[in-house]
Amino acid sequence: MNSTPDNHLITTPVTAGLLRGALDVEHTAHGLLPHRLPARARRRIPDDQLALAQAQPSGVRLAFRTRATLVELEVLPTKRAYRGAPAAPADGSYDLLVDGVLAGRTGVPGGRVRTVDLADGSVDVREGAPGVARFEGLPGRDKDVEIWLPHNEITELVALRTDAPVEPAPDRGRRVWLHHGSSISHGSDAAHPTGTWPALAAAAAGVELINLGFSGSALLDPFTARAMRDTPADLISVKIGINVVNTDAMRLRAFVPAVHGFLDTLRDGHPETPLLVVSPVFCPLHEDTPGPLAFDLSDGAVGYRATGDPAEVAAGRLTLKVIRRALARVVEERSAEDPHLFHLDGLDLFGERDHAELPLPDDLHPCPEGHRRIAGNFARLAFGPKAPFGA
Repeated sequence: MNSTPDNHLITTPVTAGLLRGALDVEHTAHGLLPHRLPARARRRIPDDQLALAQAQPSGVRLAFRTRATLVELEVLPTKRAYRGAPAAPADGSYDLLVDGVLAGRTGVPGGRVRTVDLADGSVDVREGAPGVARFEGLPGRDKDVEIWLPHNEITELVALRTDAPVEPAPDRGRRVWLHHGSSISHGSDAAHPTGTWPALAAAAAGVELINLGFSGSALLDPFTARAMRDTPADLISVKIGINVVNTDAMRLRAFVPAVHGFLDTLRDGHPETPLLVVSPVFCPLHEDTPGPLAFDLSDGAVGYRATGDPAEVAAGRLTLKVIRRALARVVEERSAEDPHLFHLDGLDLFGERDHAELPLPDDLHPCPEGHRRIAGNFARLAFGPKAPFGA
């Protein structure tokens, strides 16, 4: 909602010290813009896809302690739209948690709109005004408050206003889980920022999440590996495969060394940290058919289709089945010298039976219940008592 500031409220500058889940911040004309890749990595980004994805704050939240019963967060959101496609998604969600429990949820209409023409790739940006996410009726006691920012909207933080002082939330000693993956890890088709599968799994396991899930951009980029190498973490997972297939980015001969190189870089900074390599979840589009992926608007909604030739798999073209076998071999070979390296088959997170029950709405991304299914399986298989991340 748009709001006129209440003169009785306390304004607290939004600084990096109030944020969790971001690796960097940028000061803009409007306020503070969280980034999920540091500036050095952003200078290496070759396309708008990753530049925009890393600026969408999936897993990023404000974390503070306060007695406030009223909280206002003024923001300038950047919405996305596609010319030639159905209407843009609903406004992004701001989820407020009190001592880890959801206590409020709202959206901020308006803001900047970035429209991409699917026919020629041109971009039109329409400027807009900031708005306010307002939460009332919070318990009037000392409490930890988190505001999870929309996972699918770039969000510039303008001002934080409350009816009682705030201070950064204390370190509760929870382990830090650093995760990298594709659009499914980013949260595509999840309903809310706390409803992405990494956020749900982190909540179930009681860990602090840093989510480097980048829509369309989990491509074994060396600069992403270096960013992860330099980020303090107690647990690391990398979910690899679907974007390599649907961008048709490489063949098997290049893929296997690229995986080794990515893992080598991670180990340069985290030599003994538990490291979990996760293969792709079930996706009928690419199980046996290579990429590249193409938009499919034939039924009036955004869908996708694989355009590669299955006959070329013998010549090194990649499918999800090929990648699962390759990742299992890589981890098996490396784990002989790396006892802290583990493998998780993505089909155990979301397999053919899961898809039969919860089909992918656009043939590529899980529905909100699919995110919950993946999160539950990951919490059990990764964070369980005898699992790689077990306490």
